[in-house]
Amino acid sequence: MTTRHGCSALLDDIVARLRAAGCVFAEDEARLIGETAKDQAELERMVARRVAGLPLEHVLGWAEFCGLRIAVEPGVFVPRVRTEFLVEQAAALTSAGAVVVDLCCGSGALGVALAAAAAVAELHAVDIDPVAVACAAANLAGIGTAYLGDLYQPLPPSLRGRVDVVVANVPYVPSAQMQLLPAEARLHEARIALDGGADGLDVLRRLAAGAPMWLKPGGHLLIETSERQASVASVVFAEHGLRPRVASSAELGGTVIVGVRLGQ
Repeated sequence: MTTRHGCSALLDDIVARLRAAGCVFAEDEARLIGETAKDQAELERMVARRVAGLPLEHVLGWAEFCGLRIAVEPGVFVPRVRTEFLVEQAAALTSAGAVVVDLCCGSGALGVALAAAAAVAELHAVDIDPVAVACAAANLAGIGTAYLGDLYQPLPPSLRGRVDVVVANVPYVPSAQMQLLPAEARLHEARIALDGGADGLDVLRRLAAGAPMWLKPGGHLLIETSERQASVASVVFAEHGLRPRVASSAELGGTVIVGVRLGQ
């Protein structure tokens, strides 16, 4: 096996270094790094960064999500495979000409994937982290607009009452469980993208409370959460005028609360 940067011996050496560093899928990672590096010097830098514990996606500069390559900068939340289930659920509810808002957008992966799967007319994405917003703006170029701010706060007032779909991969790890996360997430992704407060639902509560002001009647709010949090999250949705249902995927390991705005 060869790469464009050398012979199989070089690839074998990279695999051995990655495996020694604890990388479970060392062969696949070595191949991706070899295909991405532009020259030998960059190859060595990338391998060294991965061996030091940087997430593979931050080493490569991109993450695969819903069959797309999403640019991710160091420190920005890496989209997980389970979140593809949220995109599937949202796409099924997104009709032609829809106005879509992606909150806690991180890299903008949700919005990009949803725009690729459905006929979105307007796409707006928001995050409180300026590094994430810069990353999202690049990913959304020609597709939508990224805003820096807290949840709905920076959105144009003209969107109030006319949004069809709001999607959000909110932080939902309970604060006391942050220390249990894998080091790649705990050390290399912004805590604000992971820590959901005492029970993991602080941001979800705020997002659900604001949704009725922005959704049109019959519009949908979809938020990823965990299976154990789903019942409480459903109650929160109902308290704010959203009829909830829980959708789960055993295959992807995803749980999504889907709420529809009631009223006229």
